[in-house]
Amino acid sequence: MKNIIRITGLILLIFILHSCKKDKPTPPIITTTNVTEVSYTTATSGGNVTNEGSSAILSMGICWNTSPSPTIENSKTSENVGLGAFVSSMTHLVQNTKYYVRGYATNSVGISFGNEVTFTTSQIAVPVLTTTVITSITQTNAVSGGNISDDKGGSVTSRGICWGTLVNPTIANDKTTDGEGTGSFVSNLTGLVGNTLYYVRAYATNSVGTQYGNQVNFTTSPLMPTLTTTSISSITQTIASSGGNVTNDGGAAVSARGICWNTISGPTTSNSKTIEGTGTGIFTSSMTGLTANTTYYLRAYATNSVGTAYGSEISFTTLPPTPPIITTTEVSSISTTTANSGGSVTSDGGSQIMVRGVCWNTAPNPTIDNNKTSNGTGIGNFTSNITSLIPNATYYLRSYATNNVGTSYGIELTFKMFAVIDADGNGYYSVTIGTQTWILENLKTTKYNNGNIIGTTTPATLDISAETTPKYQWAYDGDESNVATYGRLYTWYAVTDSRNVCPIEWHVPTDADWTNLTTYLGGESIAGGKLKETGTIHWQSPNTGATNESGFSALPGGYRNNTGPFWWIKFNANWWSSSEFNTLASLGTRYLHNDDIIVYTSNDVKYSGHSVRCLKDN
Repeated sequence: MKNIIRITGLILLIFILHSCKKDKPTPPIITTTNVTEVSYTTATSGGNVTNEGSSAILSMGICWNTSPSPTIENSKTSENVGLGAFVSSMTHLVQNTKYYVRGYATNSVGISFGNEVTFTTSQIAVPVLTTTVITSITQTNAVSGGNISDDKGGSVTSRGICWGTLVNPTIANDKTTDGEGTGSFVSNLTGLVGNTLYYVRAYATNSVGTQYGNQVNFTTSPLMPTLTTTSISSITQTIASSGGNVTNDGGAAVSARGICWNTISGPTTSNSKTIEGTGTGIFTSSMTGLTANTTYYLRAYATNSVGTAYGSEISFTTLPPTPPIITTTEVSSISTTTANSGGSVTSDGGSQIMVRGVCWNTAPNPTIDNNKTSNGTGIGNFTSNITSLIPNATYYLRSYATNNVGTSYGIELTFKMFAVIDADGNGYYSVTIGTQTWILENLKTTKYNNGNIIGTTTPATLDISAETTPKYQWAYDGDESNVATYGRLYTWYAVTDSRNVCPIEWHVPTDADWTNLTTYLGGESIAGGKLKETGTIHWQSPNTGATNESGFSALPGGYRNNTGPFWWIKFNANWWSSSEFNTLASLGTRYLHNDDIIVYTSNDVKYSGHSVRCLKDN
């Protein structure tokens, strides 16, 4: 019983002692939130009070410093007290600086700090911006601008655009100043030069420096062309020369250029003008239709899409009237009695041409007092038909033109009428030797006198010895280029055909005709030298004894063998006689050689090809 009482007392004592014991005081428990929204001078953090400790929260927030383990003696925030999370903003930070941050909370017991976190503020840089596309371009103005999308922590104190004619312009070049801060702005470029390429960049300046936007370029609108006027030259009574030099098209293609002139100062394209193509560069212009002894004013002009520009004005005075200037046209279409010529009046001398034409005579220096034509008036070309001329005669001819100052003549030309023309239209001169008149060249016709064709062979070297009465003509060796000098080669059957290879009133000489010729020249032993053309242009050297004393001008056309080959061009001259020896051979074919002065006679095979000299009928 006594033990039970002791135990019960002990338990009671323990209970009393426990009831009188009190809990120990504790500070709050807090964690620090990671830093977010870091900028150049601000950031966001905070904390979470998970336990207020043994007494109520008196204050809480975050503290920070540039050294580890910041306390509330450093920079801090104060937030509403109580359990739970809170957010705090840090301000007035220094850019590009590392900071240490802890959350804090206090109660009556004391202060607690959360875990330490770190962050570094952003570094301030030059602004970020773009350049606006160029618009409203004229010759002297344009519009651009920019957009500053980020000042990078430094307030933009100046902004605008800068430009120049070289790439990458800066604020040291031309520029605008268009306010402050970020955002879009518009800039006006002024004082530009037309037709010039410019480079443009937007700019923005903050405490760090100046930054430029992307570069854009544009060309100002074109100008009128730039040009000079060429000095006057070649002044006559009615014409003069000038021109110009378009040194710059102003940026738009030159669509017309030339010179303009008037008798009053300040000529324009509404007055007389020339049109000399397009584009830049030098051009030459001729003024025509001017009046003699008159003062004119002249300017070069050039037109592009902007307008018409003029060079400097110059003046000149045309010359007083003079006799005309005229040239003589070469004589053509010569026949036995007619020919054509004419002239060109290149200047009327400042006075109207009253009459023009050609004049001619058988003596040099013909005038309008001799034979003449009248072929209209004025300047320009004209044609004259000359008639009633004498066959085989030599004439002198000049063009003429008359104005009220006088008559001018062109150069004098000499021409000779043909004595006869063959069926092909080939003309021949003639020479009279004794009582005979001969053509001066070997016959060239491919037709009989009635117009029928004289055939040839294909090939030219075809063997015709088996034919009965072959009637052919050939160019030597089949080469037509030989005909102009040496004529053609004919068979005897062709030259004795009744259709006649010689023109009307002319015939192929007989053996007796040839004999008369050589007898007149002193006989066959010496007549060859008197018949041959001199020199070795057409004759093979040595062309012995050639004097051409007779004027016959014999040429060595060679011959064709009846079996086909051609022989001895430039060495031998061979002419048919129309006389017949027998059924196979002609009578009295004549030969000349290059190495002696003899006229040889032969009775040759009628199939052969020889030259022909026509003799005028008595």
